[in-house]
Amino acid sequence: MPFVVTRANVPISAEQEAELKERIGQAIAHVPGKSESGLLLAFEGDARLWLAGGDEPLAYVEASMFANERHAGYGALAFDVACALQEVLDIPAGRVYIRFSDIPAWSVGDMVVDRRMLG
Repeated sequence: MPFVVTRANVPISAEQEAELKERIGQAIAHVPGKSESGLLLAFEGDARLWLAGGDEPLAYVEASMFANERHAGYGALAFDVACALQEVLDIPAGRVYIRFSDIPAWSVGDMVVDRRMLG
């Protein structure tokens, strides 16, 4: 399950959040085997983010993925996420920072999935 957390130092309205949810939900399909049906999203507006001493519009995105060690599709995903944040929140694409993390294992309830146990 991919998990994408978006923090922005600008407000995010309910309408903007819905638009971002839709756009990131479509963009996740660039990553092989990922889709909106398994996507977990979180949004934080008005985050206290600073870059180079300034607080101009900025976003920090953490995208955590399971079983994609080769990072397939990350470039296209990053492009679409940056475009969505620019078009929806007016954050310049050059001020959207995305951190990709590999998830080696995850669980839901009592089910644990570990990529080392996958064939």
